Amino acid sequence: MALIAIPPQLTTLQNLPPSAPPSKFSLTSPPSSNASSTSTVTFSYYPTKSANSVSVSNTTSTSRRSSLVVRASTSPFSPNIADTLGDVNIFTAAGDPVFFKDLWDQNQGIAVVALLRHFGCPCCWELASSLKEAKPKFDAAGVKLVAIGVGTPNKARILADRLPFPMDCLYADPERKAYDILGLYYGFGRTFFNPASDDVSALTLMHQAKVLSRFEALQKAVKNYTIEATPDDRSSVLQQGGMFVFKGKQLLYARKDEGTGDHAPLDDIFDVCCEVPVA
Repeated sequence: MALIAIPPQLTTLQNLPPSAPPSKFSLTSPPSSNASSTSTVTFSYYPTKSANSVSVSNTTSTSRRSSLVVRASTSPFSPNIADTLGDVNIFTAAGDPVFFKDLWDQNQGIAVVALLRHFGCPCCWELASSLKEAKPKFDAAGVKLVAIGVGTPNKARILADRLPFPMDCLYADPERKAYDILGLYYGFGRTFFNPASDDVSALTLMHQAKVLSRFEALQKAVKNYTIEATPDDRSSVLQQGGMFVFKGKQLLYARKDEGTGDHAPLDDIFDVCCEVPVA
């Protein structure tokens, strides 16, 4: 697959033509009020033998590159997963501590829990934008939407302010406690660094096509994007997300994102919620 090189100092994602979405693109964040330099995030989609991989380059005065490759998980979800999550302490976007079990009614309440990768992930801004647009429909069905991201509350507020996104359903998990309990994918893989990785699997092609098919939505979502929302702990950018539906403590739906931008279709999530009568 050919890569289209885009000079980061000249082009932002918003300026790219939607008619020919590239497999490599850049986002340039304008300087903050207390900084004079811009920051550029370059995304490159590469085929690998067994997993979807996304390379992220942060460019400021020096270049630094990290590679994300999903890993397999063999841990099934316990029937008591809601109880296990219940005492996990995360934070509201305002910075107040809250237990996971207090995010929705643990008796009969239906909740969609979307775990974003991290607050500085452009694809997660796209997901958050979709969640915001779908919220009235879920609200009307009696379903609570909960969005959780990796990072501190101040990073969550950047997304909430600039996207914008409702703060009352946005939470921060800076230590990735919920992500670890749910076994969401995280880490590097040797496959990315293997120069012989030219055997493109059907799964890889499907994932790339899925991300690029949403190119216009991604452009719109990152209109006010800033790299400042990225967690200070850069190892957090290796975290993948997932989508879960609960009725009280019962887990109705669970999906781990296979890679960056591999989000569950919200129409499918809504269908799952509508199959369960609201008490």
